[in-house]
Amino acid sequence: MSSAPLEPGPGSVPGGGSDRPAGPSFRLGTRGSRLAMTQSVTVARALTSRGAGDHEIVTVRTEGDVVTGPLSQLGGTGVFATALRQALFEQRCDVAVHSLKDLPAKDLSGLSIACVPERAEVRDALCSAGDLTLEQLPYGARVGTGSPRRKAQILSARPDLDVVDIRGNVGTRLARVRGREDAAEISTQAPDAARGDLDAVVLAGAGLQRLA
Repeated sequence: MSSAPLEPGPGSVPGGGSDRPAGPSFRLGTRGSRLAMTQSVTVARALTSRGAGDHEIVTVRTEGDVVTGPLSQLGGTGVFATALRQALFEQRCDVAVHSLKDLPAKDLSGLSIACVPERAEVRDALCSAGDLTLEQLPYGARVGTGSPRRKAQILSARPDLDVVDIRGNVGTRLARVRGREDAAEISTQAPDAARGDLDAVVLAGAGLQRLA
């Protein structure tokens, strides 16, 4: 998430005005992955630079970080947001940062989307063995993604490909591409993930840029 301009949204989140011992001006809740922490620190610094005061990063472990298996079988991407919402209601943090794509489309129930950072790269990235394009991948190549939308788009362009459901953080997913095995990170989402078993993976370009 870029530190350049934050667009105000309606309302606020609970807990911002509660009494608590002296400390940071606001506590920002986030998942604990490297990408989530990078995004959250960027937003926290942007808020601090705009007069919000000192901040503390509060790491929240979500169901999506613990339970393995395809997201479609776990109730969708909302499994990542539930614990963060609960942390807000319990006033363990004052604000939370989360990718908008992983928020439920409705039922914020007492919470507001208070601000939205400037949009970053909107395109997905194909990370492949040999830096092949989608058109250059061999017939029947194995391509990994954790997104039903991306799977549909890939098969629309290349119905011959074998699209494999994958979990894990960015490094864990990259390590499944032949020749990129050294990119692996420890991931509670995919503790036993294979390495080098795929021809390509599709990831969000914005996430790769933020970790670069």
